[in-house]
Amino acid sequence: MAKPADPEGPTGKLCTWIEGVTLQDIPETLCTRAKYLILDGLACALVGAHLPWSEKAVDAILELESPGLASVFGWEKKISPLSAALLNSTFIQGFELDDWHSDAPLHSNSIILPALFAATEQISNLKSGHTVSGKDLLLGTIVGYEVGPRVGLALYGGHILTMGWHSGAVFGPSAAAASVSKLLKLPANSIEDALGIACTQACGLMSAQYESDVKRMQHGFAARNGLLAALLARKGYIGIKKVYERPYGGFLAQFGKGNGQTPEYRTDEIAKDLGMIWQTTGIRVKPYAAMAGTHCTIDCIKALQERNPEQLKDLGGINSIKIELSEAAYHHGGWEAQRPLTSTGAQMSNAFVAATQLVDGQVLAAQFRHDCLDRDGIWALVNKTTCEFNQDFPKLQTRVKIHFTGGKPTLQHTMECPRGVDPPLSNDQVLEKWRLLTRDVIEPARAAEIEDLILNLEKCSDVMAINTLMAGTTKNPIT
Repeated sequence: MAKPADPEGPTGKLCTWIEGVTLQDIPETLCTRAKYLILDGLACALVGAHLPWSEKAVDAILELESPGLASVFGWEKKISPLSAALLNSTFIQGFELDDWHSDAPLHSNSIILPALFAATEQISNLKSGHTVSGKDLLLGTIVGYEVGPRVGLALYGGHILTMGWHSGAVFGPSAAAASVSKLLKLPANSIEDALGIACTQACGLMSAQYESDVKRMQHGFAARNGLLAALLARKGYIGIKKVYERPYGGFLAQFGKGNGQTPEYRTDEIAKDLGMIWQTTGIRVKPYAAMAGTHCTIDCIKALQERNPEQLKDLGGINSIKIELSEAAYHHGGWEAQRPLTSTGAQMSNAFVAATQLVDGQVLAAQFRHDCLDRDGIWALVNKTTCEFNQDFPKLQTRVKIHFTGGKPTLQHTMECPRGVDPPLSNDQVLEKWRLLTRDVIEPARAAEIEDLILNLEKCSDVMAINTLMAGTTKNPIT
């Protein structure tokens, strides 16, 4: 066994675990949950493939590249594995429908799945007769699910959002590199190289959330860069050793600098409780098409609508709305929304999603069509809404207060966490979401075939079958 630079350090312990872990080491219930999580990620990719901003990205990349080996989901096009990973991730992140980790916020599927599927096609096309099994895909996915949140927890999870970093784009290259390294069966010293190459490419500015298209693509940078890192390490390219614990220029030292925490970073989280506590259990599936930090707001208003249907029919009688948020949610989604707003900004804004829930009674894909973003009724409520940081609120806790004119009583509701967090959506609910999302974008027989392959991954002898099905054309869900 080729050992990492310091086998007893956090980076070394992580690399040794990645090399040695097998499916037999992972609880059966966790393997089952991972298959449903993968299915959710693929649903998001199919929905996102032909959104307007996704089509712009595809057009730009296709102009740059000749045909290649790796599939672009929903397009019947093949390009280089690196660009396929970038685009397929952009699709998964395309409409704020994808998974998130409740303790160390990143969207794991948009980082891990595109890198793994692109690597699968690279392996299958360059090695005649070589196939990647569903078991290998499942194991590589779970490795990424475990690594990404641990890197995030070493930087205090969601706190990095308050510093203006896009957390998943920072934590994500490590997750993608770990997943692909496992798929490629790299030894521990090469895994260390891959992580070091991945970490030096990490970045993501959270100001992307306001009006840019590039917010959709930032997890794609992580997927592409992690894939590149593993492929370079496979050929013996040497990366940064001990990348997490280096005090000068190390990953944690640099991203933790000036964050106000004591200590600024926690190296012990990198390899903490590997194989005993499973971070995959912290991955949540979204019931709404909006940033996770808005979900408690949506649920608070839903609760008030259910309890006070008559009073909340009179939206014109609302005098003001106050939304109290925890620190990360406030910095991420408590900013003042101004008209006009793009769909990206709308899905990030607590004020906008609150108004949307009040007007439409739901916050799904249809609410963020271009023609829905400039409605007078929505903006009348947005302009009456203020968001405030409540320093006593832990993590996701939110309180909504709605004040009325004419002496009507104030309505108020507080929630510690939104639907889908505690408890998480069940496997049956994830399957229901898959079927709902795919119903209008691909033909039923194709959806059923993908579903069967993913939920029986251990029996799949060649993952290329999934790539082929995912590469077929899809419809735009919001036209």
